[in-house]
This record gives sequence, structure tokens and C-alpha cells, in this order.
Amino acid sequence: MNAIGGNFSYCWGTIAIGSYHGGELPRHFLSKAVYMKELSIFVDESGDFGEFEHHSPYYIVTLLFHNQADDITNNINIMNDKLKHLKLPVNPIHTAPLVRREYEYKILTLLERKQIFNAIYNFTRTSKITYHSVIVDKRQCIKEYDLIEKLSKNLSSFLKKHMMSFMDYDRIVCYYDYGQRELTHILITAFNIALNNVEFTKVAPANYKLFQATDLLCTMELLSLKLGRKTLTKSELIFFTSARDLEKSYMNAIIRKRFP
Repeated sequence: MNAIGGNFSYCWGTIAIGSYHGGELPRHFLSKAVYMKELSIFVDESGDFGEFEHHSPYYIVTLLFHNQADDITNNINIMNDKLKHLKLPVNPIHTAPLVRREYEYKILTLLERKQIFNAIYNFTRTSKITYHSVIVDKRQCIKEYDLIEKLSKNLSSFLKKHMMSFMDYDRIVCYYDYGQRELTHILITAFNIALNNVEFTKVAPANYKLFQATDLLCTMELLSLKLGRKTLTKSELIFFTSARDLEKSYMNAIIRKRFP
């Protein structure tokens, strides 16, 4: 079974023999089936393309990378069991409002919200994934299209730098919810210029645990910036107890997941 509920693709020599939907590959295929290397890239963002505002000074794009050869089924099952045990309305998990006690999380206690957070956090921490974030300080965006230009250049530079790593895959699938049209255009343009084996799929966040993990990573990158500038909000400090606990108990393990 693959990590996101999709398919593993195999071929027999140069002739495709179809897709495999979970379980164990039949023994009579094992000696002749050739695994097609597939990379899943999940994308989420924090911020918007509007003018600079003090409460939202950064635009962050986070890309989560998962090699489909790395089975994380057990990680998903552990997380699902924990969430099922909590009996709380948590699908999909949105980390930022969860921390700030907003929207659907208003009615939950601090303990309940921490239990939900720890479930998605531990799933992300223990799964074999990496991530990279493109961060733009909107205070540096003076002209109308500066943000688009900076995001495009930074993403293109990252893809170019690591092109050989990505070219090692037969197939790359980029998952995004198309939540922001400007970012959708940037992603499609940058990936298609850098690579010739990329497909794009629109996701429903509730259907993909790794998309929810990307959301968490994006929020953690924002918290890291605020931690460095000592601008954590009161609700964020209450949730994590203190800036020191946020750094030592949560941030250090997440940083080790950054793309090498």
C-alpha cells in the first residue's frame, strides 16, 4: 500500500502491466516486475498576495517530498487510531487555527487541541519525508509584482539546484489544492521549466494525510520565524507553554526534516 492512498506502478520490461492497489505484490510478479520510481510533492502556503500587513508579514510556500518506495502505512494507521480514540471533529487538521483556537477548534479545550496537534506532529516527525520552504518577507516587496517574482526565482533556483535528485524519478506528482491562483501558476511554470516528468493533481485536504502534514510544516516554519523575532502571539505561547518549549520540544525535530 502506498502512502497516500494512490497506486504503485510497475512495468514488465518496457511493457506496463498496470497499477497495484495495496497489499502484497503477488509472488509470481516479484522476479520480473520493475518498480517505477515515483516522487510525491505536496504543496501548501501561508499568507496571501495582498499588500504587506503587520499581522501577516511573510509568504511561505512549503513543499513536502515523499518517495513512494518508503511505505508510511503504519504511520498513517497509528495517527488514525489516535484521532479515532479522541472522538473529536478533526478531519482535515488545520494546524494554525488549531494552535490559535479558531474556527472549528473554538469549542475544544487546550488539552484536546494539544492531543490533535501531537497526532499530526508525531505522524510528520516519524514519517520518512523531507521538506523545503520558500519564504518571502513581504516588507521587501515594494512593487506590485515583487512577491510573484521573488517566489518564482526562489522556487526555480531550488529546483535547478536539486535537478539531478528529481531526475532520478520516473514520475513526479505535485499535489496542491489550487487555493491561490497566483501560486498555482507559479508552481506549474517553475516545475515544467525545470522538469519534464511532473504531473499536477488537485487535492482535497481531508483525503491526504501528507497534505495535512505539509500544512503543519508550513505553520512550523512561520512559528520559527516568529520565534526568532520574538513575535509569538499570546495564544501561541499558551499553546506551547513557552518559546523555549516550542523550540526544544517541537521545532528541533522538525528542522531535521528539511531537504538536505
